[in-house]
Formats: sequence, C-alpha cells, structure tokens
Amino acid sequence: MASHTGIQPDRLAALLARERDRYAAARPRSQALARRADAHLLYGVPLHWMTDWGTPFPLFVESARGARFNDADGHDYVDFCLGDTGAMFGHAPAPVAAAVAAQAQKGFTTMLPGEDAAVVGELLAQRFGLPFWQFALTATDANRFVIRWARAVTGRSKVLVFNGCYHGTVDDVFVDLVDGVPTQRDSLLGQVYDLTRHTAVVEFNDLAALEVALAAGDVACVLAEPAMTNVGMVLPQPGFWAAARALIRAAGALLVCDETHTISTGPGGYARAHGLEPDFFVLGKPVGGGVACAVYGFTAELAARMQATKSAAPPGHSGIGTTLTANALAMAAMRANLESVMTEAAYAHMFALAERLAAGLRAAIGRHGLPWCVSQVGARTEFQFCAAPPVNGSEAEAAMDHGLEHALHLYLLNRGVLITPFHNMMLVCPETTAGDVDRLVAVVEEAIGELIGSEV
Repeated sequence: MASHTGIQPDRLAALLARERDRYAAARPRSQALARRADAHLLYGVPLHWMTDWGTPFPLFVESARGARFNDADGHDYVDFCLGDTGAMFGHAPAPVAAAVAAQAQKGFTTMLPGEDAAVVGELLAQRFGLPFWQFALTATDANRFVIRWARAVTGRSKVLVFNGCYHGTVDDVFVDLVDGVPTQRDSLLGQVYDLTRHTAVVEFNDLAALEVALAAGDVACVLAEPAMTNVGMVLPQPGFWAAARALIRAAGALLVCDETHTISTGPGGYARAHGLEPDFFVLGKPVGGGVACAVYGFTAELAARMQATKSAAPPGHSGIGTTLTANALAMAAMRANLESVMTEAAYAHMFALAERLAAGLRAAIGRHGLPWCVSQVGARTEFQFCAAPPVNGSEAEAAMDHGLEHALHLYLLNRGVLITPFHNMMLVCPETTAGDVDRLVAVVEEAIGELIGSEV
C-alpha cells in the first residue's frame, strides 16, 4: 500500500538500495577519506550531521565555486543546497574572495575595529532599516545574545517560539508542541534543566494561541522566522504578521526576526519587504558570503534601553560576545558581500530562476498525479509531501517522509545535483543558470517516474 506520499514502500526500498550501491561504486576516493577520518573524527566527520545525507559514507569536497562543486573523485555537481544558505550567493563570490585575501595579508583578528566596521554598520542600516548593530560569529550566537538582551531590558524571563522552529543551537528554542503540550525536544543531548519553564511555544499562524501565550505579561521576546523554513516551508497566512505584530506590541514583548534563511526574500529580507518592523533583526551565514559571521540590528529606542541596562549592571562579563566576533576577515567579507554581491540585480536573477524551478516542479508533480505541493520564498523553493501547503509546524512535520527524502536526495546526487539533506529545500544563486534548473527538474521527474513505475 502506498504511503501518504503516493509511493509504494517496496519500490522506495529497492531504489534506495540501488542508489546506495551506485554511490559507493563511483566514489572510491571519498570512501578512502571516510575510512581515514573515521580513526579520529566522531562518526568520521567534523560535525555529526554531515552523515545525514543518506549516503553510505560522506561525500568529500575538493573545491566549490559559484553554483558548482567538485568531489574528491572528480565528479562535478550543480549545487542547490549552497551550504544550507551559507553560500546562498554562490561559493567563493569573487568580491568576497578578493577582500578576504587582501585582509589576510593585514591581519586576521585584533579585538579592535577597523574602517570596515564603520562601513558595514552603515551598509546594514541602509539595507535593513534598523539604525544600530552588533556582531557575532554565527546566527546561533546572535540569537543567544539577542535573547539575553531582551530578557535584560524587559525584566522578563520567557521566550516564545513557533512549533517546529529552528534558530541554531540556542537551548531555549528546543521546545515543541506534542499533542498540544509544550514538550522539551527528546533529541536534545545533555539538557539538565526543564526548558519549558522559560520557553512558550505555539503554532505558526495561530493568532488565538499567540494572544493567550502573551497574556501573562512574562514574555520577553517572540523569536521567529517570518516564514518557517526548518520543518519544511510554512508561509504566513494573509494578515498573520500584521495582527501578530500588534499583539506582541500590546503585550510589551519584543519581536525578533531571524532572517538567516528568509533573506532569500529580497535584499532587505522578509521583514523589510513586508513591513514587519522587528525590534531585533538577526542574520547569520549568508551575510559574509559564506565566511563565518552574523549580525543583529535593533531600533534606536531599544539601543537606549540596552545601554542603560548595561550601565546599571555590575562590572564583569555580560555573557554577550566572543573574542573572534567581528574579526577582520569577517568584516572584510561582509563589506564586500553587502556592497558587491547581495545586489538588486543578483536577487532579480535568483527570483526568475526560483519561479522557473517552482513552476517546473509543480508541472512534474502534476503530470504524475502525486499529492505533493511546492512553496517558495524568493530564491528558496521547496516541495513537500502533502497536497496543500502546510499552515503550521505540526502539519509540515506530518507530511515528512525521511526515507523518501533520502532516496530522492541520493538519486539526485548520483546524477550530479545536490539539494539540502534535511528536507526538500533548494536555493538558486547568482551563478545558477536556467539549464541548471531544468536539469534539476528533469532528474526529479525521472526519480518520480522510477518510484511510481510510470513514464510521461
């Protein structure tokens, strides 16, 4: 019997087994490197989730540039994963590579600002409409620092998140709704205190639940992606954010927009494009063109409260900041990326290709009569195993089928196309071509045909 995805389990198992064999046979060098790394790296990789691609052993990369990369065995790939947004503007954009190379001759880190700091501050303020900025090494750090600031200036302890969210590895956000009950995520390792004491969670697009959660007056901030991207794409319903913003303001809480993924919406992110007016704005991995860095911006009124709170606190470490934050290489990368890579023209190119990709996928899915849908946020496209786009995290999670995802991703990989390992998310970059998009759509349709045993 076919699952909710319309795919027969036996056909899925057969295809996955065949593709794993094909992968292994074609990559002896990657396999040798995996065995070598296994002697000293946990799970044989620098970070354990690098084994989440559904491959028999990790794929080792030789080089990456633009929309393509090469593996250790000499295979060439079109990359629609793009470092899960870290390389959203392509691998090693020329202006960023040149800026980092030049700065490398002048020093890496000093714990002191240079001219780039002043310029980057100006560029961020102009682009995102918030006057004040601080820096971090990752979006995880930026979110952690923002939560600390929000609690400090409001005197409140709680953070509110949406079910199925992802904001890096900040402890406070690992709370889900399980049968309607806030529950600490059971996959979280080493957690020794109850996160639900200080984290509230509601479904995305549920204004009634949001209002109830804010009513007690103990929520310091609502931390949210303007459109959810981690549990599968979940778009805001018409009018949701306007009403939610009013509720958050009325409750005296702060709105934090984490746009590390939704920067795909446009040069100023989703919040600027749709008038969300966040109190805090967080942007991680794409802002430096793939170099490790992150930023968070805030309003003038909030900046005054932050300065007053810091001045009133006893001397000592604030718990905010790391010694490599805003290092010279990161600042040079951000300046080059903001000035020369994250341009209106680049976004226009990406939007056109993402539209082409979404249309092509919808047509392919429709030709085979599968109960799947396609969603898009600017340069980001995703197909999900449900007939209509989900409206909250629970619906999006229910639509997932990790076995089918692995099979599709591996099928694509074996034919020179990479998408993200975590769900069916795809990005286009300024170097992606229409031919690349058409190739992806064709391979997806080929995989569907094999899975359901039909040809169109």
